[in-house]
Amino acid sequence: MPKVAYHLIQPEAHTSRVVFASPHSGRDYSWSFLRHTALDEVTIRSSEDAFVDRLFDCAPQFGAPFIKAGAPRAFIDLNRSAEELDPALIEGVRRQTHNPRVASGLGVVPRVVANGRPIYKGKMPYAEAERRITQFWHPYHTQLRKLMTQAHARFGEAILVDCHSMPHEALDGAAKSSGRRPQIVLGDRFGASASQTVVDQIEAAFVDAGLVVARNTPFAGAYITQAYGRPSRKQHAVQIEIDRSIYMDEREVRPNANFHNFRKLLRSVIAEIAATGQSDDMPLAAE
Repeated sequence: MPKVAYHLIQPEAHTSRVVFASPHSGRDYSWSFLRHTALDEVTIRSSEDAFVDRLFDCAPQFGAPFIKAGAPRAFIDLNRSAEELDPALIEGVRRQTHNPRVASGLGVVPRVVANGRPIYKGKMPYAEAERRITQFWHPYHTQLRKLMTQAHARFGEAILVDCHSMPHEALDGAAKSSGRRPQIVLGDRFGASASQTVVDQIEAAFVDAGLVVARNTPFAGAYITQAYGRPSRKQHAVQIEIDRSIYMDEREVRPNANFHNFRKLLRSVIAEIAATGQSDDMPLAAE
């Protein structure tokens, strides 16, 4: 069982309306979990957003809080609704309306990892799924909602930057259709989860760093952008997907030779994003 639901790094002073989060980079694969899986220790990490937390952990230096998952995605998926229970995995769950994520094995308690490889040999008791949701899903989202509420109270606006990574092969279709393979995909649910101004500013930060950016294809955002994005209330949520091949060896799940250079490049991007909405003459909110 993973030790904690999340890790939170707070800035010394809250000067940014942005909250950075990494819900899929948890890598606390406990022995009790691994001994019940059908996968080896490398394969089970294939759907993890490996090292994304290390790419974005400088955010507090620019006045923004950073929250990251403790439990791995294969154990509990924080980017799913707590109601997205998979009847093919969890005993006693009734099949309801069609949900493509659940049907593919990617519910709140995943049945598979990347490429549809089963995590377990059989079904899971409902009580085990409920325990994971209670001990890991709810604490993470309670804290994330608190961070967004605090940012909104301080600045009159809150921006959630939900940080993810994507397999290189997931971009093949986008490369064929546009002629340019995107390195970054921004998801705002086609304008439903964030204002165009906010997304434009985030896109500009990546473009200024020389990165190729696409929007909403092939990833437009999932539960977190849907649940936290309320642009009419000045609460925005933008999902960021980074091509894993830029900074890691996907097969071995380890940083590649470009990791440190890319992390350094992202530092300037993160600084620019954290400054979103600020102006030179804007007074900083009191702590």
